[in-house]
Amino acid sequence: MTVNQFERFKFQPFIIESLNQFGFFGPTEIQNKMIPMVLKGESAIGQSQTGTGKTFAFVLPILEKINPQRQEVQAVITAPTRELASQIYQQILKVTEHCSPDQAIMTRCYIGGTDKQRTIEKLKVQPHIVVGTPGRIKDLMVEQALFIHTSSILVVDEADMMLDMGFIEDLDQVAAKMPENLQMLVFSATIPEKLKPFLKKYMDNPKTIQIESKNRSAENLEHFLLPSRHRNKKQLVHDALVAYNPYLAIVFTNTKKMAEEVAYFLNDKGLKVGRVHGDLNPRERKKMMKQIQDLEYQYIVATDLASRGIDIEGVSHIINYELPTDLDFYIHRVGRTARAGQSGIALTVFDTADEDALNRLEKMGIQFKYTDLKQGEFIETDERNKRKTRVRKEDEADKKAKSLVKKPQKVKPGYKKKMQWEMDKIKKRQRRIDQRKK
Repeated sequence: MTVNQFERFKFQPFIIESLNQFGFFGPTEIQNKMIPMVLKGESAIGQSQTGTGKTFAFVLPILEKINPQRQEVQAVITAPTRELASQIYQQILKVTEHCSPDQAIMTRCYIGGTDKQRTIEKLKVQPHIVVGTPGRIKDLMVEQALFIHTSSILVVDEADMMLDMGFIEDLDQVAAKMPENLQMLVFSATIPEKLKPFLKKYMDNPKTIQIESKNRSAENLEHFLLPSRHRNKKQLVHDALVAYNPYLAIVFTNTKKMAEEVAYFLNDKGLKVGRVHGDLNPRERKKMMKQIQDLEYQYIVATDLASRGIDIEGVSHIINYELPTDLDFYIHRVGRTARAGQSGIALTVFDTADEDALNRLEKMGIQFKYTDLKQGEFIETDERNKRKTRVRKEDEADKKAKSLVKKPQKVKPGYKKKMQWEMDKIKKRQRRIDQRKK
């Protein structure tokens, strides 16, 4: 019989039983480092990329610390999106269903888009664990229906996303109602400067656990580039999806408007497409997520909400209709595939305007292969090397032009613009000479 390595944390039998059922027999790196600290009651910041098992890094030790005999809130777990909060809640339920009846742990999920009055009526009995979005938790607290002052643990998941979505003020009001000796656990891909005052206010010298991945993306994930070459991008994405015939593919766009346009185009071409973006109302989003989980769709068009806030199982292909403006989101997008030992493919449709972004992604450790679509089939090409050579030649042209432009002895305002103008003039002249030679 396989010995479960989680047993060394001295978890209660119901936790080990649930892990055995999941097929988890050993902790990931972040779980290994975070679980002992949470059990000791220490505050900590966990930084790791998606798919590293961070949810169980806080869920398991919190469940271990809950006293079922105390019918009061003992832990509050916050997430920036309804979907992410619901996923954490479902993970907890899967573990706690193994509790014995006399040791049952009550967990409740509080998110927007649900009947608030009905929720308040049910709060005559306080849950042991609260999971939800900061806004809804704050509303229930203000209504004096949810009593979080008894909780000694606060989890802030996807903290940088909380900041981006404007939830730090709500979070501050929630944390302010909790005890002074609060154990706060913060998980974030990055720690932006604007987040630091909030962390400093509630965390006294927290330990930071940073999991550095050797590769910025999974080893069994292949990254491909497909040039648009003035072709219709929507048609190109359609042809790529048909050629791949994926188990489940997500097409990422940067805006909700573009997501709708791409989804309509693919639907008109006969593909059954699901969509996930911020303009769906709560009922539509809930219905869409259930349909996706039930594998009613082979194709999904989504904005970056899905790259950070939603865990969709079984994704085999990621298509970047356009590169994200924040390149960290490229890592989050492609992190939706090649999970749990599975392989995956990430395809980016690009044009010449994306050269700089592609260079930066390569510096981040992404290794691209170049491909093209010919008569409905993918063919690998050596065009990628040509692209690198072209970029290198442009760099050399810049250097040569710069050396020919004299820097003024006395620097006046706007001299950089003037230098750039002179350099561009020299480069144009050189290109004309090169063309004549050819």
